[in-house]
Amino acid sequence: MAKPKKVLKIIAGVIVFFTLPTLLFFGFLYLKYDEDLPTGTKGEPAEVLATKMLNALDYEAYENTNYIEWTFNKRHHYKWNKAENTCQVYWKAYRVDLDLNDPPKSEAFENEEKVDGESSKRLIDKAVSNFNNDSFWLVAPYKVFDPGTERRMVTLENGTDGLLVTYTSGGTTPGDSYLWHLDASGKPKSFQMWVDILPIDGLEATWSDWTTTESGAKLPTFHKFMVFGLEITDLVGTN
Repeated sequence: MAKPKKVLKIIAGVIVFFTLPTLLFFGFLYLKYDEDLPTGTKGEPAEVLATKMLNALDYEAYENTNYIEWTFNKRHHYKWNKAENTCQVYWKAYRVDLDLNDPPKSEAFENEEKVDGESSKRLIDKAVSNFNNDSFWLVAPYKVFDPGTERRMVTLENGTDGLLVTYTSGGTTPGDSYLWHLDASGKPKSFQMWVDILPIDGLEATWSDWTTTESGAKLPTFHKFMVFGLEITDLVGTN
């Protein structure tokens, strides 16, 4: 029978074996990618750049899109009545009929059976969080003039102009900032993120594989984030 001291040494060895590579990998990523939030300049140039991005994406067509349906990363499915600001959110055995204007009025279901009480609140809160995150990966470029946003123009390393957008209120994590990298027409290519949910500042994700819906809205269907891919499938947009 192993002595207590030997058992502790074995446990400590196992912990080190599994955690040391993770810590080293995180340290490598931190040193390679972590960046301070750029300052940028507020004012007319930033407003013009934000407007150029919206024009490149046909903002009017997006505004006139009343219904958007999509699946995010094969996990969550959404039927968003944009005109009425309601959304059916599906994951696993759950469905929440979200009232985005007044979330407590939403209704939650498990296996098509209505859920009440604390379980309902928990599912509604989860649905709101999922919607805020997953819809942002779909329509974030159209939100650069949302209430509570601040826009700054930033000169990037390659000499081009980037658009830094900070969300001072609203959403699930107010205070997050995103630096948009744009092509010559103003269409987004990627953004860097300074967000509470990520331990490393300035990580970059692509915005690519754009498609035009029936309504004319231009929306992305893929994001590459480090070694991960975030897919948007079953995409429908109608007036």
